[in-house]
Amino acid sequence: MTQRTIITAILFTVASITATSSAMARDSIEVVGSSTVYPFSTVVAERYGRASGKPTPKIESTGSGGGMKLFCSGVGTNYPDITNSSRRMKASEYKLCQSNGVKEIIEVQIGYDGIVIANSIKVAPMKLTRKDIFLALAAQVPGEKEGELVDNPYSTWKQVNASLPNTAIEVLGPPPTSGTRDAFAELAMEGGCKKIAWIAALKKKDKSAYKAICHTVREDGRYIEAGENDNLIVQKLEANPAALGVFGFSFLDQNADKVQGSQIESVEPTFESIADKSYPVSRPLFFYVKKAHVGVVPGIQGFLNEFASEKAWGEEGYLAEKGMIPLPDAERKVMAANTRNLVPMTGKEALK
Repeated sequence: MTQRTIITAILFTVASITATSSAMARDSIEVVGSSTVYPFSTVVAERYGRASGKPTPKIESTGSGGGMKLFCSGVGTNYPDITNSSRRMKASEYKLCQSNGVKEIIEVQIGYDGIVIANSIKVAPMKLTRKDIFLALAAQVPGEKEGELVDNPYSTWKQVNASLPNTAIEVLGPPPTSGTRDAFAELAMEGGCKKIAWIAALKKKDKSAYKAICHTVREDGRYIEAGENDNLIVQKLEANPAALGVFGFSFLDQNADKVQGSQIESVEPTFESIADKSYPVSRPLFFYVKKAHVGVVPGIQGFLNEFASEKAWGEEGYLAEKGMIPLPDAERKVMAANTRNLVPMTGKEALK
């Protein structure tokens, strides 16, 4: 045996021992992703840990986009088992997962949430339309001539809409890595953007240009990125009653003694209006699981069963008490069966 062969054998043995030690060290589930899904996932993790006697899953709030990058980086105990998301997985993310060996992915829709634009209860609630939101927060808005775009000149809400108060536009919201930001851009910003006829017509001619106009948020200080911590936004709204904040309905529900939601198209954000889809800025919530990790990292199947149980996500479940809007009965039963049976997504479900 040559010296090179002996050295190679030693290095391989050391690497194997290190990998084995790493695998042995991982006896708990690791979950990353959405700050909106984080509190729901945390409650389920704590209940599962107490009931099973196994280690409580570790939940980390990284934002939906950040969670997807971590989740799709590879298979093995060095990578997360589950990622939470306040939007559906994108086609590009599914492709990234596949390219890194994350082949079988279980998609679990857990319920619905509304995106609220809230302010302090110390002042009157706002009554906004999606067009108001677009004009207030878009980087570029229509000029005087049809087809003309100008850098956003609006500094007060009254300039956007004469019926709104004469207060400065100051909105605290999530960063681009957040699923809430993605959903806000799609549902609120684009929802208002397409009310402008010539921009709506652009969608068929040049989809990328249309999306750039509708989804790009101004960067002149009127929209302030407040990180992934929605509790921090609530605290800042308390300190500054003139400001507005963008976050999920569950945080509004939990902080109703401090903040209130704005009406959007004359509809208040409530459990009922989100459930019946009359509130126009609502979105589904998900988490994604690596099938390859089930049976390798202890407890994943048990955690999934707890999450998909009626006592957790049912209409009278403990997640509804935390502000999550449950799926309709029929959808919930199908999703629960798919979750228990570890049915992987095909990739066609992913957002294009």
